[in-house]
Amino acid sequence: MVQRAHAVAVAAERNGMAMRLAGGLVALGAALLLGLSQARAEDQKIITAHGISTFGPLKYPADFKHLDYVNPDAPKGGEISEAELGTFDSLNPYSFTGTATGVATVLYESILGATADEVGAAYCLMCETMEYPEDRSWVIFNLRKDVKFSDGTPLTADDVLFSYNLFREKGIAEFRAVFNDKVQSAEVLDPYRIKFTFTPGTPFRDMPASVGSLTVFSKADYEKNNRDLEASSLKPFLGTGPYVLDSLKPGQQIILKRNPDYWAANHPLNIGQNNFDRIRVEFFGDDSAAFEGFKSGVYTFRQETTVKQWATGYDFPGVKNGTVIKAELPNGNLPPASGFLFNLRREKFQDVRVREAIGLMFNFEWSNQTLFYGLYARVNSVWENSSMAAKGAPGPDEVAILQPLVDQGLLPASILTDEAAMSPVSTPERSLDRKNLRKASALLEQAGWVVGDDGMRRNAKGETLKVEFLTASPQLERVISPYVENLRAAGVDASLNIIDPAQLQFRADPPNFDFDVLPTSMVNSQEPGGEMKQSYASVTANNSTRNRMGLANPAVDKLIDNVEPAKTREELDSATRALDRVLRSLHLMVPRWYNPNYFVAYFDQYDHPTTLPPYALGETSFWWYDAAKADKLRAAGVLR
Repeated sequence: MVQRAHAVAVAAERNGMAMRLAGGLVALGAALLLGLSQARAEDQKIITAHGISTFGPLKYPADFKHLDYVNPDAPKGGEISEAELGTFDSLNPYSFTGTATGVATVLYESILGATADEVGAAYCLMCETMEYPEDRSWVIFNLRKDVKFSDGTPLTADDVLFSYNLFREKGIAEFRAVFNDKVQSAEVLDPYRIKFTFTPGTPFRDMPASVGSLTVFSKADYEKNNRDLEASSLKPFLGTGPYVLDSLKPGQQIILKRNPDYWAANHPLNIGQNNFDRIRVEFFGDDSAAFEGFKSGVYTFRQETTVKQWATGYDFPGVKNGTVIKAELPNGNLPPASGFLFNLRREKFQDVRVREAIGLMFNFEWSNQTLFYGLYARVNSVWENSSMAAKGAPGPDEVAILQPLVDQGLLPASILTDEAAMSPVSTPERSLDRKNLRKASALLEQAGWVVGDDGMRRNAKGETLKVEFLTASPQLERVISPYVENLRAAGVDASLNIIDPAQLQFRADPPNFDFDVLPTSMVNSQEPGGEMKQSYASVTANNSTRNRMGLANPAVDKLIDNVEPAKTREELDSATRALDRVLRSLHLMVPRWYNPNYFVAYFDQYDHPTTLPPYALGETSFWWYDAAKADKLRAAGVLR
């Protein structure tokens, strides 16, 4: 009833009639409006399809046999092993408590499945078809009758409804804060049909795919074993995924094995995928130990994230004699919007001039030449290398979006004419760029941070401008230490604190948010939608792992409202460029760098399709094990 009352109020407000009616006629008028809205929805064409795409048609027809980028004849067998840094004490990736391992998500599935060669497409995995009206205000999933949990029990619509309600009640806070307002109701129509109806007045564009992407658990198993979505646990929930838990050594190792009775082994989405019999993950305390483990064959596939290691460390015998393959593979994903993220909850960072000044003191050009062997590119935009990145001064499409916010006093008029904020350019010859030092000093003076006799800047209260960089990555020390020295030259009391991953999670995650500056990434996607609220909206400023910076800006809130309902790709690009322009003008982070390729190394016992899809490396998905190559390595004593 509460949800329905809320929907009535929204419909009335949007049509403006409630304010023109008096007394008891308000509720009646609102109800009539909702009834008319529902009648219009009933008059719409109902689409029955094997999937859904945000914009344009699906790439694959209803009768497709397999995805274009897989090898449908890929052999099954063997093991792939990788490394994770740190430790784990939980197999529950949906809880704030404990430290979970990311590989645990392989155990679970959702109604819809995505592909690695399309943006915004979702196909029926657990469903035979889905039905929805043209405005996407509701969706019905017609579930397959052969979906089985890994214990062989059937999945029904009751499990879907149970899982949906579970995430509504116990899901992470940023999910609940946004998602619960958008779904008006969920109801089981019969054992294999479930309907989701979305809240009137909210954007419907992404909602059918969003509810279809929710993880589905077994209701019977959850209730029988008194499981808790909010609690850390080394016993996984019962899912329908292609792998099940084989064994684990808490904090050290986890092994998943392919389920021989996996219900969807012959589903078109899965042909040529899930090829390994086992997926093994080894845990290491630091990356140096992990790299040595790889060289000695403790694990056999490594994605390198340290450019120095990539440039200088892969000269060991295995690479030289060809038993270890070293490759740079194309990565078509959006570059991560990585940077040094400010905690806006700190009073000292609430002045944009302070944030901009700190950003001026990071010398990317010197770092790239001296530390990164020229292999990295600079991040400027949240949506770097895409049509969603703001460039130059805003065009008429952006001005139309930004002008009302300027008129309301939410944005300065300069946003309509200024060039999009770009990362500062520094000299590559030396770490400290004098020109940028002068600019930063002027900004800090304007913000009230004055240099004292000891060379440190203080505000009117006599407090020094302390800036602590917090990380769990020792590899970043060689990057951040010169940055710290540059900041100290500007009078900033900067320091670097390297802590262990568990401490970092405790300090950086809600409710603590106990940090100054955090090396991390801002959230982006190829088709921005509802997740933007989880990352940048005021409603998630103090409860979201995605909005760690604590952004609460009315202009940004309104710009997100333009992104979500965009009906064409062109509208989405314009709305996102406007959002990108404003986010960059706020100097929320000091942009870092990105790698346009995957750096991978692996023992020569794996193969992959000749042409990889643009949006996934897919080593555990559509790569496969070559038994003859593996036997050769073992015969040579390379592998145990």
